[in-house]
Formats: sequence, C-alpha cells, structure tokens
Amino acid sequence: MEIIIFDTQKELDAYAADLLVNTAGEKPDAVLGLATGSTPIGIYDKIVERYNEKKISFAGVTTFNLDEYVGLRQENEQSYAYYMQKHLFSHIDILAENTHLPNGMAEDIEAECARYDEMLEARPVDIQLLGLGHNGHIGFNEPDVNLSGGTHAVQLKAETREANARFFASMNEVPSYAITMGVGSILKANTILMAVRGADKAGIVKEALTGPITTNVPASLLQTHARVIVLLDREAGRMIE
Repeated sequence: MEIIIFDTQKELDAYAADLLVNTAGEKPDAVLGLATGSTPIGIYDKIVERYNEKKISFAGVTTFNLDEYVGLRQENEQSYAYYMQKHLFSHIDILAENTHLPNGMAEDIEAECARYDEMLEARPVDIQLLGLGHNGHIGFNEPDVNLSGGTHAVQLKAETREANARFFASMNEVPSYAITMGVGSILKANTILMAVRGADKAGIVKEALTGPITTNVPASLLQTHARVIVLLDREAGRMIE
C-alpha cells in the first residue's frame, strides 16, 4: 500500500486526476471505476482540465460507477447518474454507451445487480477510485458481520444517510437503500485509488489503513489488495504521519 499525504487539496486532486488520465493515455480502452460524493469533484475538475488541454481522449474508455441510490431517476439532481453528467461525462468525449451505473429504478433489483456483475466480469476495472465513509464504508458497503462480494442492494446506515443529507432538501428525501458494487468486486480492480480529505476522517483513516482487517471497517479489507494508492490531505493523514 502506497500512502501519499498532500499539503493542499489541489495537489491531491491533480495527482489523482493524473493517475486516472495516465491510465487512459497508456491504455485507450481502459476501464475506469468511478466514485461520487464531495471528494471526487475536484478530481473530476482536473480531469476536465486535462481534456480541454487536449492531453487525453476518452473516446475508447469504459467507466463503471460504484453505486446508485434506489428510487431516484437519472434526471433527479441527487442521483449519481446526474452527478456524473454534471461533473464529468458532459465535459469530455466519452461515449454514453460506455458509461455504466447501477439502475436504481430497475423493477427487479436482484436481476439488476446480477447484470452489473456480468458487465464487470466482462470488462475488469483497471483503476478504481474510492472515497471513504466516516464509518469505514467503501462504495455503500456498510459495516456488518458479513459483507457481500458482488453487487447488491444495501440498506444505508443512519450515519451514512445523515452524512449525505447535506445534498438533499430534508432528511426525509435521503434514500434508505442503494445498489453498490460489493467489496469483492472492488478488490478485483487492478489498482485501487482511495482519496480522503478532512480532519473528521483522520480516525477512520487510521483504522482502515493500520488497524485489524475486519468487516466492521470495510475499507480495512483494502489491506489485502496488491496495489492500493491512498491519497490524503494533511488533516486526514494527521494520525498516521
């Protein structure tokens, strides 16, 4: 595991963006695993900058997102499909048919999860971008006695819904369920890139990276992966420096 601590968020964003852009540059048909939330926004901004500087084309790239809320249509401003269009897809030359997110409006959620896993098996992810939840979740894999290996529907913990409530008009609007890649699916990526920022994440960063491997801290399972790159700002990394 490689851990890099940055003095500024801009430096972290640029480094992460360059890793993703370089992957696509070296392999024009690369498969990128993408994430949502507040942390990746600066990374996506930097990717768009690189694209506008004509340093990269995404015409042959395929993407898979980690997760999507159940019950939100793609046009809903809080859906992750909308987020990805807003922050990345609409600004680069990626083909719409090559961008994939779980369908949170599927009539048969179990069948949708199986469909997503089939696509992931057919096109393994070259580099998977992750954030880190306050309770150690990656994707929407919440702490539990048992974790699902493949894509599955999950009931979100109260603390996860509360953390995401800032994006919604009220707590009542925050979905209670999501579809997420499983930890097993995430660990199949050739490279895992986890970006974390903020003093409020320092404790869980230490648990995830240096504590025991346990399903109670899903991110701790990343310790079993052969190639993990962790990017932290100074505040998030203050307990492991």
